[in-house]
Amino acid sequence: MRIAIVGESLIDFAATGGLNFAGHEGGAPTNSAIATARLGQPIGMVCQLSTDMFGERLLKHIESNGVDTRWVLRSDAPSTLAFVERTPTTNRYAFYMNGTADTQWNPTTLPVLPQSCRFLQFGSISLLFEPAASRIIDLVKAQQGQRIVLFDPNVRLSLIKDLPAYRANVYRWSAYSNLMKFSDEDAAALAPGLSLAEVAASFMASDSGPRAVVITRGGDGASLFRRGQAALDIQAPKITVADTIGAGDTFDAGLTVGLLEQGVEQVAQLDSLSDAGWLAVLRFAAQAAAINCTREGANPPTRAELQVALDAQA
Repeated sequence: MRIAIVGESLIDFAATGGLNFAGHEGGAPTNSAIATARLGQPIGMVCQLSTDMFGERLLKHIESNGVDTRWVLRSDAPSTLAFVERTPTTNRYAFYMNGTADTQWNPTTLPVLPQSCRFLQFGSISLLFEPAASRIIDLVKAQQGQRIVLFDPNVRLSLIKDLPAYRANVYRWSAYSNLMKFSDEDAAALAPGLSLAEVAASFMASDSGPRAVVITRGGDGASLFRRGQAALDIQAPKITVADTIGAGDTFDAGLTVGLLEQGVEQVAQLDSLSDAGWLAVLRFAAQAAAINCTREGANPPTRAELQVALDAQA
């Protein structure tokens, strides 16, 4: 196993008109895990699933995509449900997750990840509920110095009751990461009034915390900010968008898989990777996310599908 992801697994119900909804397996960390597996890297999911009908469906989905489920716990608590309504520019969400299985993840003993695991990804709405939030941070802290930690806050304003406190928590959580990725919408919610470069710099201001920050800009591409180095920008591939659900999650997978393919396995290599190497990683991640956006729901590409698209862009 090369990558591990900790966080929620849920059912997304996407609006199809009126009060009609179509269900899809989802949850940002789960979408990233599926994307990582499809891109060809061994991946393990750390979470807790319900034993209800939705939990059974989620487990089957995760396993059928080749994700390692040895650290998936089960609970009689219900599954988290999310309802999604698409708008011309973004998605609106309504979450039902009080007392659900993923929010109650609280193992007595934390998972011990194998030495072969070089990345741990955390973030998203699993950090908004106890006891899971504190236990996830315990797991992240235990990885310090052992592997590269990627943090994607995946801000969902509809779930945040105290925005100033949440912003402070995101900065606190970022101190345990080596690499951060979030969207320009997330940046506006976390640090309103600041430019993207200023937001990135604010997360890299202390000695601890991320060595690099990637901010996605939807159809305008993505930007990389590093300590003491010039920013790098890429343009997004030109596509016809069917759905943006799972785009950021697929981009996360592209980051970790792309970095591994560039030989990045230690924190220090985030600093030493060349501009050309970083640009290759960003284009790899952006192309994977773009393919996902040409399909309904979170449906990341396989490595073969991505390679065809990359070759066509070359």
